[in-house]
Amino acid sequence: MAILVSGLVAVIIFYLIILAVGLWAAWKKRKSGGEDKRNERPMVGARDIGLIVGSFTLTATWVGGGYINGIAEYVYTPGYGLVWTTSPFSACLTLLIIGKFFVKRMKNQGFTTMLDPMQYKYGRWMGVLLFLPALLGDLCWSASILAALAGTLSVIIDLSYSISVIFSACIAVSYTLVGGLYSVAYTDIVQLSFVFVGLWLAIPFAFTHPAVTSITTTAFEAPTWLGTWDWQAVGYWVDGFLLVAVGGLPWQSVYQRILATASATKAEVVSYIAGFATLAMAVPSILFGAIAASTDWNATDYDSAGKTPLDKNEQVLILPIILRYLTPTAVAVIGLGALAAAVMSSIDSAILSSSSQFTRNVYNFGFRHNATRRELQWVMRLATVSFTVAAAALALTVHSVYILWFLCVDLVYVALVPQFVCALFLDPNTYGSLPAYVIGIILRVGGGEPAFNMDPFIHYPGGLNFPFKTFAMVVSFITLVVFSYAAKYLFEKGIIPEKYDIFQCKLARGGRTLTLEEIIGNDVVYENVKLEIIQQKVQL
Repeated sequence: MAILVSGLVAVIIFYLIILAVGLWAAWKKRKSGGEDKRNERPMVGARDIGLIVGSFTLTATWVGGGYINGIAEYVYTPGYGLVWTTSPFSACLTLLIIGKFFVKRMKNQGFTTMLDPMQYKYGRWMGVLLFLPALLGDLCWSASILAALAGTLSVIIDLSYSISVIFSACIAVSYTLVGGLYSVAYTDIVQLSFVFVGLWLAIPFAFTHPAVTSITTTAFEAPTWLGTWDWQAVGYWVDGFLLVAVGGLPWQSVYQRILATASATKAEVVSYIAGFATLAMAVPSILFGAIAASTDWNATDYDSAGKTPLDKNEQVLILPIILRYLTPTAVAVIGLGALAAAVMSSIDSAILSSSSQFTRNVYNFGFRHNATRRELQWVMRLATVSFTVAAAALALTVHSVYILWFLCVDLVYVALVPQFVCALFLDPNTYGSLPAYVIGIILRVGGGEPAFNMDPFIHYPGGLNFPFKTFAMVVSFITLVVFSYAAKYLFEKGIIPEKYDIFQCKLARGGRTLTLEEIIGNDVVYENVKLEIIQQKVQL
């Protein structure tokens, strides 16, 4: 029971440190900035975050519990291995693409959320509709990593699953409520440091355990942790790689950090640093997966009946299992703090992401144009609490939320990527946005989902080896472009009378431009945005 007591004390101390840092960050910014009169401050702060803090918080956004645990799980699981573990490389590529092509457009136009450019192009109600897949992704992401943390605590210190989920959610929502982005950003520095130190500290002890064979030997012995390439499944690999690399482009958690940086140049550099840092942070997890595949579990205290984690279907918990059975107690406790840090760094990001978009793009822009500053502050607080409760409830009731999160990433990939890219780089409208949204989802769901025993009603050639998720995304993109420009041509030429412009895109007038105030109908919304952004005109 020694590990139970020491581990529990370590977790409590760690959470108190995180809470203290979050409250300190909120107090520090309030003291230096005076009364907060800006609606956007909880979302993107004062847009003054520097390179160091920005790099830490953006890296911590990606390096969460699912990232750390999932990589180790895939490397360890036969049939996958390192070759099929694409997330470290695709996540790095995502941030590099964002830094190169998206940062300056988002920063220079003064956007506050990822939904802003889409809502300006497609209208406020389409923006509300596009919020749904983003919300589902954040909720299921949060629930999955809460569940991962609960499983970790149950392995190492025998703490109740329910207590783990509830306690972790309460700590995260506490400092997020008080300090908004600043609390999340500064706690990310502490959390990422814990992850780095805790995981690297445990690796030498796990490597030198008597039950562990050299990973250089097992790399080429079946079943190899490197994995075996299968050309017949190349479509599946491409689909999975692009799912993260491209599907990660429209994530509010990323843009919240980018838009909070002091300048577009700094934001671009932060994206590059975070991209390579995310790849580097995957190395410990890869090594843990290789260690697990090289371990004779019968020579450990893992199971008296001689079963392996694979036999007991516990590969999802392989990282905490390694800490528990292949490292000393003190090292396991520190490693536990690292895993808890990874979870907390993702939970607060997802909570802030969803509440920011709901408050600004759904409540304010969609329903309550004349909402006061105080009203919006309370809405964001209530949204923060509500989304945290929803994520915790999902983690407590659905233990397969990790798979559910992947399905929601699919929806983001298919439903949001075309909309987001077109809104920033082309001149689309609602007549292309709505059919593209519906068609993309139908094509994705039509391919079925084995995790939920959903049989396909669209039979793609090659079955699951056909990259139907990417196909659905591309078709959605083409639909958006074709329908948008077709509608514009038909209205401009008078083929369709202006009175049938049901979405009020004003296409019959040559695409009349409106100011941001006219689009939303309320100057109060933009009192905190620079004058040149207020005067900007957006093509509807």
